[in-house]
Amino acid sequence: MAEYVATTLEMALPIQKIITVHYFEYAKDYVFEGERHDFWELLYVDKGEVEVMAGDVGYRLRQGEIIFHKPNEFHNVFANGVVAPNLVVVSFECSAPAMAYFEGKILAAGEDERTLLARIVREARDAFSTPLDDPRTQRMERASSHAFGSEQMIAILLQEMLIRLIRRGANQAQGVKISSSVKLRSDNDLVKRVIAFMEENAAGSLTFAQVCRFSAQSATNLKTIFKAVTGYGVMEYYRMIKIDLAKTMLREGNGNITQIADRLGYASVHYFSRYFKQATGMTPSEYTMSIQAK
Repeated sequence: MAEYVATTLEMALPIQKIITVHYFEYAKDYVFEGERHDFWELLYVDKGEVEVMAGDVGYRLRQGEIIFHKPNEFHNVFANGVVAPNLVVVSFECSAPAMAYFEGKILAAGEDERTLLARIVREARDAFSTPLDDPRTQRMERASSHAFGSEQMIAILLQEMLIRLIRRGANQAQGVKISSSVKLRSDNDLVKRVIAFMEENAAGSLTFAQVCRFSAQSATNLKTIFKAVTGYGVMEYYRMIKIDLAKTMLREGNGNITQIADRLGYASVHYFSRYFKQATGMTPSEYTMSIQAK
């Protein structure tokens, strides 16, 4: 009797975990402020065009183009203010070495890839109860009833699309690098969000690491962008915000110097007074007296 030997199939791109599947219909002036995370994300422009930051490089993506964001790459999205875009966004885990193919590429989707993406969206609508147009989604909730094997179909369809792109060399689109003025808009938006975050936490003791986490930027990138836009260091600006708030509290008589120092998160009155004098040229007491004199 012949002995048969089973062959374990090689999985070049195994995908077992999906984080999110989205289909967005955005307004023409939509702005996604940006994020970074430790898994892959693909963005496909189904309609219109968008401007995308990938790390510190900006691109304009047209209808039919796909960009892949590798794990821990900062990325954001801007509508162009003219056309309301429709986007497919799929985020997933895959540690296969073959995924390196997609780093730094913008790819033109063919008819096969467009069909596969449409099927992924349909299967996700069936498999999960979570709306696919909620950008705040961090976890997909399973639907109480769905077609047999719908989750597995998502993985199969995604794997097929990735394999097809690699096999055919993917007709790499050049992508249009966006102008420095658009990058400046992205940087300005980031700095505005960081400043608002620091103002919301002025009565506290933020660390630079906390600001970096909020901004989804590396320490080096945040320092560079913030300095270029404001002319100040991040924590230097934060101290200025705190001193401005302290001056307001002193003018309004909102507590004595010790109480104000405590409310603003200073370790001691001495520490508060030293920074206050560095910023204003006066101690808090001298500043209070100057206000009373006026």
